[in-house]
Amino acid sequence: MDATRSPEAEIVLRLSGITKRFGPLVANDAISLSLARGEVVALLGENGAGKTTLMNILFGHYTADEGHIEAFGQPLPPGDPNAALAAGIGMVHQHFTLADQMTVLENIVLGTRPLWSFNLGKAQARAKIRRLATDYGLEVDPDRMIMELSVGERQRVEILKALYREARILILDEPTAVLTPMETEALFATLKKLVAAGLSVIFISHKLGEVQSVSDRVVVLRGGRLAGERRTSEATRRELAELMVGGQLPVNEIGPPTPGAILFELRDVSTRATGGAALRQASMQLRGGEITGLAGISGNGQAALAALIAGTLDAREGDILVHGETARHWSPRMALDKGLGRIPEDRHATGMIGDMSVAENVISEAYRSPRFSRFGFLDWKAAATFASDIITAYDVKCPSPEARVRLLSGGNMQKLILGRALDGDPDIILASQPTRGLDVGAVAYVHARLIEARDRGAAVLLISEDLDEIQTLSDRILVMHRGQLSKPSARGELSVMELGELMAGHGVADGADHAA
Repeated sequence: MDATRSPEAEIVLRLSGITKRFGPLVANDAISLSLARGEVVALLGENGAGKTTLMNILFGHYTADEGHIEAFGQPLPPGDPNAALAAGIGMVHQHFTLADQMTVLENIVLGTRPLWSFNLGKAQARAKIRRLATDYGLEVDPDRMIMELSVGERQRVEILKALYREARILILDEPTAVLTPMETEALFATLKKLVAAGLSVIFISHKLGEVQSVSDRVVVLRGGRLAGERRTSEATRRELAELMVGGQLPVNEIGPPTPGAILFELRDVSTRATGGAALRQASMQLRGGEITGLAGISGNGQAALAALIAGTLDAREGDILVHGETARHWSPRMALDKGLGRIPEDRHATGMIGDMSVAENVISEAYRSPRFSRFGFLDWKAAATFASDIITAYDVKCPSPEARVRLLSGGNMQKLILGRALDGDPDIILASQPTRGLDVGAVAYVHARLIEARDRGAAVLLISEDLDEIQTLSDRILVMHRGQLSKPSARGELSVMELGELMAGHGVADGADHAA
């Protein structure tokens, strides 16, 4: 933003003294911030810092207990999304709000015309959507069904929805959490065009590199309070990180591995496709005392491999061996009984049940055990004690074991899953995208726990699309392409460029020697 112009003359949005409580939990504590025309303000903070709550208040999903909001110089009525839309505020949520069984056009015009209208004006709407898509690099076919679109395409639809309604302020909540690097670059190119046209953007994130790339100013929240504000050009990445966590970031050191016995093995396993490519004659060994990293572009069979190991997908051919013995009729129950700790890729869809309590979720994989069940009845006192222990041990920001999980931030949900998965020191740990969508502090915490598990002798499979994470943590690295696995390489043996070549399919071929 040009330092010579008057910020007061350009202010389009002002939040003053916003406070929001959920019972004893203060999610926002007297937060004030402003936004200028044509400015990108990054709202930075750890998971659970209060970023999304603040934006939900702005958009009318929540009502603040204290404070007020002005948009374009006018008071914004609290708790009214229609008023926010009418004021020119659009929001793209982290978890998209699209109807899969409807077309792109139908999703975009939904709510812009009365339900009893006989004329939806599809021709005019289609022309407007195509014009917006062309102007801002948001190419998508208005007549395609939402269910047919990739994650990146769905996000374009969400942005088009806001632009179609003449949004002048756009809120993006963790917009890159589920995007590939190429999709992220395309999004940033779109943002530059939008800002050049006069749109103002609040960019919610915890990714420091992205914040520095796209924002003019950074507002940092910590523990529900305003921790600091900086011009992006004047702030270092370390300074922003320390503002987020309230001190120096922990440094995880990982020593050389001490490989033990083979605890889990696949021999020439093939599966049906699930959420991407199927496995094709995949062979792999997981040894105790090692972290095995699996890299690959999304959709190349990682989901099938994770589902197979978790017992939710059957092998069409090949063998699964656990502790040296062939596992027949492999199932989720058998996987748990054999000492598998599971950190699923999607914490919302398969990791937790949002409308159940914290206590119910953390015992969900062990509720039949004598620890939580007596004579066929659940021991809720034991469940609440276990949940409290996880909340304390894993520093989960949570009001109580009885709180609904959907009220927690993504990072705190992930800590609950981690506590549940690592309870009882499992021999085999499946960690699928364990740090996706987490802030720097939470990432360091998850990494520390995985290293601890490896050092006590567990076999850890780390599935990640983050090559830095793979290279930092993994003792051995495999690459998956179209359901096939590469030969393993030791830490540091291959460069990022060489791993990228394998991810593109160069040098990946099936065969039993991949297990070597």
